[in-house]
Amino acid sequence: MTPAVEFRDLCKSYGGATAVDRINLLVESGEFLTLLGPSGSGKTTLLNIISGMVLPSSGSVLIEGNDVTQIPPRHRGLGMVFQNYALLPHMTVFENIAFPLRIRKMPRAVIEEKVMAVLSLVRLTDFAGRKPRELSGGQQQRVSIARCLVYEPKLILMDEPLGALDKKLRLQLQLEIKKIHEELGVTILYVTHDQEEALVLSDRICVMNNARIEQIGAPNDLYFRPANEFVADFLGESNLIPGEVESAGDGSINVRTDDGTRLCALARSAVRPGDRVKVLVRPEAVQICPRDERAGECGMNGIIRDRIFVGQSTKYIVTAGNLCIAAQLGNSSQTRTFTKGEQIWVGWARADSVVLNTS
Repeated sequence: MTPAVEFRDLCKSYGGATAVDRINLLVESGEFLTLLGPSGSGKTTLLNIISGMVLPSSGSVLIEGNDVTQIPPRHRGLGMVFQNYALLPHMTVFENIAFPLRIRKMPRAVIEEKVMAVLSLVRLTDFAGRKPRELSGGQQQRVSIARCLVYEPKLILMDEPLGALDKKLRLQLQLEIKKIHEELGVTILYVTHDQEEALVLSDRICVMNNARIEQIGAPNDLYFRPANEFVADFLGESNLIPGEVESAGDGSINVRTDDGTRLCALARSAVRPGDRVKVLVRPEAVQICPRDERAGECGMNGIIRDRIFVGQSTKYIVTAGNLCIAAQLGNSSQTRTFTKGEQIWVGWARADSVVLNTS
C-alpha cells in the first residue's frame, strides 16, 4: 500500500542552523503518527514542510506517492488544526465550518448536510448558531477540528492543538480526537511536546531531538524499550542507574553499579563486559517492602526520603547508597504505606529493567 506521506532525505537549514537533518519517514494511510520532542527539535518544521508553508533545503515530500515538494499548499488537499483555533469571529459556528465548502462552491444543500454531519460528530449540533466568543476554549477547538473535517481532507495536520487548554479539558479533547480518528480512519500527523498526550493518541510516535529522529515506534515499545537515554528520559519519568557490564548473554545483562550493587536487566542494544551503561527502571515497576521481604529479582536497601500523595498513587523517593530511586505505587484501601526515614528494600523484576549503552 502506498504511504500517506513519505519524507525522503529531507533537510532544512536557516543560515548556519539546521532545523531538519536528513529525515526519512513513512506515515501509513489511516495512521495517527505523533511528532514528539522538545522545542527546537524540528517537529514543527517538518509539519510546515509537508503543509507547503516552508520549502525544504533538499530532499522531497510525497503524499500518496506523488511528489508535492514544489506544489503550493492549496493544491495539497490537506487539513490543518492550530493551537489558536483561527475562527472567524463575525461568523456563527455553522458559518465557520461551512466556509471551506463555500470557497469550493459546493451546492447549499450539500453544505448544510456536511456541516450538520460534522457538527454531530464533534457534539456541537446545539451550538450551530453561536459566535466563537460565546463558546469555551474546548468548544472553539472542536469547531476548528470540525471545519477541518468537513471537506474530507486525505491528511490532517495538527500543530499543538490542545496546548492552550487546561489539563482536564485537554484530556477530554484527547479522547474526542482519538474517537474521531477511529471513526473516520483519516491519516493524522500530530505535533506535540506533551509526552502523555502522545502516548494517549498515537498509533506510532516519532521522537525527535536536535533536528533528527531518535526513535520511531508504538507507544508501548518506546516507553518500555527506549533506544537510548534521551528517549528514556524524555518519554515519562525514569530511574537511570549508572554502572558497568560484568557479563552479557542470551539477552540478559549483569551490571555492577558504581557503589558495588549487582543488577540484572534486559539488553536494548549489544553490550560487552566493561561497557558503561545505564539501567532503566520506570517508577511504576519499582516495589517497596520491608528489608526482610526483598521483593523482585533486582534491588537494594534504601531509606524513604520523601512521600508524595497524588490521589490515585503515591510517589516515594528512596535514597539507596549514592542513588536516588523513584517509585510510584497505586493507592487502594489495602495499599501499605511507608513513612519518611523508614528503612526498606526497593526492588523490581529483571523484565522491567533495560540496559542502555552509554559507552
